[in-house]
Parts: sequence; C-alpha cells; structure tokens
Amino acid sequence: MPFGQIRDITLYYEIVGSGPRLLFINGTGADLRRRQPYVDTLNDHFTVLRYDQRGLGQTEKPDKHYSMADYADDAAALMDLIGWNDAAVLGVSFGGSVAQELARRHPTRITRLALACANPGGPFGYPLLDLHDRDAETRARTMLSLDLRKSAEWQAAHPEETAKLLATGRKRGGPVDPSDPHAAMGARRQLEAREEHDAREWLDQITVPVGLFGGRYDRLGTEAGQRFMAERIAGSEMQLFEGAHGFLNEDPAAVPAVIAFLAKDATARS
Repeated sequence: MPFGQIRDITLYYEIVGSGPRLLFINGTGADLRRRQPYVDTLNDHFTVLRYDQRGLGQTEKPDKHYSMADYADDAAALMDLIGWNDAAVLGVSFGGSVAQELARRHPTRITRLALACANPGGPFGYPLLDLHDRDAETRARTMLSLDLRKSAEWQAAHPEETAKLLATGRKRGGPVDPSDPHAAMGARRQLEAREEHDAREWLDQITVPVGLFGGRYDRLGTEAGQRFMAERIAGSEMQLFEGAHGFLNEDPAAVPAVIAFLAKDATARS
C-alpha cells in the first residue's frame, strides 16, 4: 500500500473497494493495522480512501503542535494527491471532529457527511488527554466505564466479564508497533488537538447533508452532544443505536444505516 507526501508529512493511505468515493477518517489512536470489524464492510459499497492520520500508525509523526486545521488540511491534501475533487466522508470519533473542520475549511470537497460517535468539542468533549500518561490498567478501566452500562458498580458485580473486557482494553490501548519510538508522542499530539476542538460556534456553517450516528450509552460521543449538533446543523439527520462508543460493532443495524445515508444519490455522484 502507498505512502504519499502531503504538506509537511509522509502519510500512509489505502484505496480499497469499488463504487462511489468515500473518505474514511478514523478515530483517536487509530492505526489501519488494527482493523475494526465494521471498516471492511464499507469496501463492499464504496471506493474507500482511508489513511493513518499524522502522529499515528505508519504516517509520519513530527514532534510539534498539531491543530484540527492541520488534520482537515491533511485530508484535503490527500484527496488532491490521489485526484479526488470530492467524496462522501465518514468521520468516526476523533475523525468526526476532523470531518467537521474539513466541512468548514473545504466544504466543496464533501458531498455527504456522516459523523459517527462524534461530538462538537468544548464541554461535550471528554478529557482523554488526562489518561495518556496513566498506567494501562487505569486507562482500560476508565475507558470501560465510558460505556454507561459498565459503571463501577456493574464492574464489581460482574468480575469475570469485567476481567475479559479489561484484558481486551489493555491490548487495544498500546501501539501496534511497540518499537516505534515516536508512537507515544504522536498519540499525545493528537489528543492535544482533540482537547482544543470546539465547533459549537460554527456548526451552522456546515451546509452539506449531514447524518449523525451515535450510541445510546456513549460517554464520549454523548447523546447530548448528538442532539446539540442536530440542532445546529440545518437539515441534519440523527439516529441512536444500541451500544456505546463502539456501537458500529455492537448494533447490527448501525453500519447499514450509515451506508444507506452515505449512498443516497450515489449514482449521480460516482
């Protein structure tokens, strides 16, 4: 799979599948070598452009301040690199914040925008940066509690299931390549950019068709945050599903709903 020079970094990307164009923007700490189950489903419906964002995965990790504008401009520059004038966009979690900024800075590049388990930042954002330097056990236990169904009381009452979930969480929290000396720094830089994101004052500038998709039990992309965005983005559609931040893997109805939204008028756009 290819690497490309965009702006100030060398970026790793993949183009997979067939059909209408879809730019997939991944979430916090995401690395394409660690595949989410739902991601490859998109390939059956779209030509998907996906990539490791600056500071993550196999993409370059410069040790300097990253802004949300940087992430949005990276996405636009990648589209320029491969010759895409526009595409539907799916932004998941942190990728939803990037996609909001992309819609503000480069509105003509987006035909339809799906935001999954995203939030508008500000008081709706959860301080994940506070967890960055904590031990793996603390991070895993805190992340588990961000599912409203998995409170401390629930964890105490279900020790065996909790132990399995924490073991999975500890593995998920580390870098794919432990030998990468820049992985921790890059992850922190992304979290710093996430901490600064606040789209509340300009969400009404987003004029492309927007679908908002969230999990009912998610303390990261909260229902309150979803409803705030739905009120501010004219004509947006909001759907909630059974699940927390990973609702795309939890509720069988979620991914088909996202695909159906993104595929509207696809024949005219492909």
